[in-house]
Amino acid sequence: MRIKGLRTGRRAVAALCLPRRSFAKAGERRRDEGKFDSSAVIDRRYNSYETTSNSRAAAFSLVEVTLALGVAAFCLLAVLGLLPVGVQTNRNASSQTIASNIIATVVSDLRTTPAAAVTSPEFAITFDAEKTLFFDASGQALPSLSTDSRYRLNVTWNSAPTGLHYAVLKVTWPAEVDPATTPPGGSVDIFAAFDRN
Repeated sequence: MRIKGLRTGRRAVAALCLPRRSFAKAGERRRDEGKFDSSAVIDRRYNSYETTSNSRAAAFSLVEVTLALGVAAFCLLAVLGLLPVGVQTNRNASSQTIASNIIATVVSDLRTTPAAAVTSPEFAITFDAEKTLFFDASGQALPSLSTDSRYRLNVTWNSAPTGLHYAVLKVTWPAEVDPATTPPGGSVDIFAAFDRN
């Protein structure tokens, strides 16, 4: 009687713990084996909960973290490798902008020179005579080559019909480098025609 009650209790526990489908399979096994072992079914259910709630399954492995850090380091090195190129490009663009402004200022000075005058009012450039001017980093004219000089402007004149003057204006930098003997770091040049009639 006592053994029968124990078996009934085990069946009740199995009925509470098993879903319908599993309980039906357990009932079929009982018919096949002649007895029903509910402890094996309960253990199997708890094992399945342990595998699904395993905390290690949701974490990253050391290999994944190492690969992610390697990819991030590679991308960071590529970006850092491009920084000097970007800085140099920015410096060149800034220098070319200032050189273009210097040329525009000198051409404007030459164009506003009255027909009766021989030299320009602002920079004292004599028509048909070569001249070299020096400018600082902000594009302001300097009286001569100095430690503040950043740009060198060479004005050369070409032969032209009477009343016309053709000039080539070339700004080079750094100012210490003579473009006739050494290639400069950068240059901007323009051809301009002046009608003196």
